[in-house]
Amino acid sequence: MALGKIKKWLKEDEDADVVGTEDEFYSVSSETALKEADKVGNQMILLEPRSFSEAQAIADHLKSRNSVVVNLKRVTSAQAKRIIDFLSGCIYAIGGNMQKIGVGIYLCTPKNVNVQGKITDDNDKAKAGAEDELEW
Repeated sequence: MALGKIKKWLKEDEDADVVGTEDEFYSVSSETALKEADKVGNQMILLEPRSFSEAQAIADHLKSRNSVVVNLKRVTSAQAKRIIDFLSGCIYAIGGNMQKIGVGIYLCTPKNVNVQGKITDDNDKAKAGAEDELEW
């Protein structure tokens, strides 16, 4: 009889660990999900793809809310064009932004990242100078 009471008492202690409502369970899960999202997002990833097949990995980083600097100097011009076209579609879909920061180097950002300023190319300066001369 005493053994039965001990079993019952132990069983009640095991059940006590699981006590809680569904709302409490889901709120803990959502807090955990937010902590995981903080770990995933807000990183700067630097990538130098060597083929078009690596473009999906870049898109996956963007979907995880990470910024990506893509250096296209290791691919052919045809592959670079395909990668830029693919990333342009991905960035449009997630509401992000793409900015050229150098010859063959692009900054791709998701919606949660704001980029201020713009890097001008030497060709842009020459065009701006020609326009300034025409205005005077």
